[in-house]
Amino acid sequence: MDLRLALYELAAQHQLDATASHKLHQLAGQNQEPSRLAYWLPRGVAVLAAALGGFGVILWIAANWDTLGRFGRFALLQALFLVMCVGALVKPNARVPLGLLALLTIGGLFAYFGQTYQTGADPWQLFAVWAVLALPLALGVRSDVLWAPWALIVMTGVSLWVHAHTAHRWRVEPQDLRVYAIAWSAALALTLALSPVFKRWTGSGTWAMRTAVTLSTVMITTTALGALFERDMVLLYGLGLCLLVGAGLVLATRQLFEIFGLSAVGLALNVLLIFGLGKVLFQDTRGDNWLGAMLLLGLAAAGLLAGTVSVLLRLSRRDAAQGVAV
Repeated sequence: MDLRLALYELAAQHQLDATASHKLHQLAGQNQEPSRLAYWLPRGVAVLAAALGGFGVILWIAANWDTLGRFGRFALLQALFLVMCVGALVKPNARVPLGLLALLTIGGLFAYFGQTYQTGADPWQLFAVWAVLALPLALGVRSDVLWAPWALIVMTGVSLWVHAHTAHRWRVEPQDLRVYAIAWSAALALTLALSPVFKRWTGSGTWAMRTAVTLSTVMITTTALGALFERDMVLLYGLGLCLLVGAGLVLATRQLFEIFGLSAVGLALNVLLIFGLGKVLFQDTRGDNWLGAMLLLGLAAAGLLAGTVSVLLRLSRRDAAQGVAV
């Protein structure tokens, strides 16, 4: 029940007057400012301002495309990047938003370079160079505000690399097995790099890891689903299931417990298993048996989902009990 509603019910039950009700709300902390608001509000506003500022610079360049000239556009982007880096170096309190603005400026600079000179490079190369050049910046700032978008940049580059090496049409065929093995390995390596195992060196936190886990899970799940409906790609589907089961076991450990990541992996396993069962039920089902197959599939989906939720709740309670004991 909501705490405020519970207080109203308690006041009505004991027939408290306005003064007593106000004191009750004060004792419950309802009229007080959240304890961490003064800490997080200016930082959140600064990060939002940095993100909007980087987007505004790109729009301003686009609006003044004909008047700035090639040299003016390059000079503006490079000067902005240099100023943000110097500001992050000399202003520790503003390091995170200035670092984010510098990271966005790197992407804008390389996008403009590719648009101006038409190098013919594949799009994944832009994101690869962007990720490599932004890595020292993220290591220096040591904040999820940079690591989370950096993970998105890396995963976008990996996805575009897969697209470029599968005939530019996201195919899932036997000759592409090595491509997907490399892409999945890169996704898992990124997740491991942003996990608490390497937090001492990277400074990454919860949201960076959650971003990496979510993007990696989406990549593996969508590829495994595509492989499921290809005649000679069942091996890739099974490999996807094994990787997700392994990821779930790792995230369920006490040292790396992460309920958000576990929920994403659990949902992905549900999807893959139900689609696999559906293929088995319907590939040889005749027209008079489709209703029974649908009923069985629905019952299996409901039971699998209930079991997944039960396991997640049990693991969450275990982690909460461990935290209280510590």
